[in-house]
Amino acid sequence: MLPFDPLLRSPHLQTIAGHLWKRPDAAAEFPVERRLYRTEPDVQVLVCSQRPHGKARGEIFMVHGLEGSGEAGYIRSLSVAALRAGFAAHRFHMRTCGGTEHLCRTLYHAGLTSDLLAVLREFRKDGRAPAFLAGFSLGGNVVLKLAGEMGESARDYVQGICTVSAPLDLAACARRMAERDNRVYEARFVRAMRKRLCATGRYQMGEFEGLRSVLELDDRFTAPSFGFGNAANYYRTQSAVGYLAGLRVPALLIQAKDDTFVPFAIYESAAVRSNPWIQLMATDHGGHLGFIGRGPNRLWSDEAIMEWIAGAAVNKTRLESSKVLRSK
Repeated sequence: MLPFDPLLRSPHLQTIAGHLWKRPDAAAEFPVERRLYRTEPDVQVLVCSQRPHGKARGEIFMVHGLEGSGEAGYIRSLSVAALRAGFAAHRFHMRTCGGTEHLCRTLYHAGLTSDLLAVLREFRKDGRAPAFLAGFSLGGNVVLKLAGEMGESARDYVQGICTVSAPLDLAACARRMAERDNRVYEARFVRAMRKRLCATGRYQMGEFEGLRSVLELDDRFTAPSFGFGNAANYYRTQSAVGYLAGLRVPALLIQAKDDTFVPFAIYESAAVRSNPWIQLMATDHGGHLGFIGRGPNRLWSDEAIMEWIAGAAVNKTRLESSKVLRSK
């Protein structure tokens, strides 16, 4: 696969550059369709879709990270890469994200897979082929956990999975986030979480008094909201690493060894290394959701994902064609 030649070797500069780097936008060329899906009686989630010119080679669902949305730079640029390659691009928003705080009565969490599955089922009812899933950071935990939960049956809905900087062990990542070199990032996440929780109309800013970490917010709000009790139990039961043994669809995991939030030791565990369906693409540099490369491979992770997806789509087509020929 395409090697990564980092423009920056500092993990913090890569992380910041990945967030601030100007990304391409193809909304004028490929119009955006915004559609709400009712996944539960009192829950609606937003999916923003764009289709290529002509018949689509496949469908790609993109799932954002913590306090993100379908407007995140890494989502928009992958959408452009997908459309240019002939794939339909669907930007999935987790509940209460992307301005949808008023459309459901509950929060989202790192292991909430039911909304995405409900949307994938709707797509299959419409006669569309199984989709590729691309999950970024927390979204990577969601897509891997979903496929692991479903086991063999995931193939009815999912053709393959790509993740970038996925926090497979939520407890380990929460501890790493709280370390001194990540204080600026954590403060930003905490502010965003407070703002979104207040936007739901169910919380007041005063309720967050004294809470300074993601772990504290998860312990006080996220975990109790879903019956997990506390953050420790929430992290233990919702981490994708505990579900990888059930994964039965091809998966590409892109991870930088110097990720500022995700300890690389997670990716050296037996859960990752022993599953033949998993392909790990580890780079020495890249930070968290950075992967800004040199020269023509500037947005390297987009290119790596699309190279992998295009190859998987071609292999599937060849396999299906050979089955047809053998049956004649």
